[in-house]
Amino acid sequence: MTLVLIIAAVCITSIGLFPVVLHSVYRAPRLVETTTPESLSLPFSQQYLSGPKGKRLYSWLIPGEHNLCTVILVHGWGSNAQMMLPLAQSFCQAGMNVLLFDARNHGKSDGDTFSSLPRFAEDLGCAIEWTKKRDPSQKIVILGHSIGAASAMLAASQRTDIDLVIGLSGFAHPNLVMHRHLDRPWLPKVLRPLIMDYIQWVIGYRFEEIAPMNRIRHIRCPVLLVHGTEDAVVPISDMHLIEQNALTENLVELVEIKGATHNSVDQFQQHAIYLVDWINEHLNRAPV
Repeated sequence: MTLVLIIAAVCITSIGLFPVVLHSVYRAPRLVETTTPESLSLPFSQQYLSGPKGKRLYSWLIPGEHNLCTVILVHGWGSNAQMMLPLAQSFCQAGMNVLLFDARNHGKSDGDTFSSLPRFAEDLGCAIEWTKKRDPSQKIVILGHSIGAASAMLAASQRTDIDLVIGLSGFAHPNLVMHRHLDRPWLPKVLRPLIMDYIQWVIGYRFEEIAPMNRIRHIRCPVLLVHGTEDAVVPISDMHLIEQNALTENLVELVEIKGATHNSVDQFQQHAIYLVDWINEHLNRAPV
């Protein structure tokens, strides 16, 4: 009888700890900025944008000389606005406005209960609204890295006021990300579907609903996908999966950066002239 009680107690404790452990494992690490655009001799203004549920999103606006479009940069998981500064410099030098912001639970933005792909997209939506309110004439270009790329595609599939999307190191499907992360010899296989079901329940979306390879079918603006050939976190095959699922009317272009890894923002920056040219080409092509 005592053994049965002990086993029951262990099971109940394990069930109770299951959500706590998962929230701890999948909590985004918070890295706070240690510098500003001033370190690159870029003029900027600093402000908090109004985010979802009254949360504040820390941001930098770097004004461009031409003031025709705003490039909104969306960082990746556990990153912040500072890590996107090398790319911001290239767009600013091309005369474009650049808005960088920290998603909830990242950088200097307010915290929330959890971070997720849909919440990244919600925060991006607030940045877009702030940009439109500031200047309704602005063309909106979204450039996201990793989960930031996925959030850019999710937002673009739900809105009609995004003119261009650029995705760096983006994943094709959350299922693929989770399977890679959960492929551990010490983790019982029976727990893997339970973990995935629990995460989907917490974020309020099925992975199929928000997967970039599925959302790409609903995007009507041009999309540029950029990926490093040495990305060991999200293999370059994910980029091709997204492209293969696009509708024929989608304007999807691919760029492979030889030698670049998942977080090679510096190497992506070395090819920024191509990104700038792509933006200018498509914005000039778009109807006024």
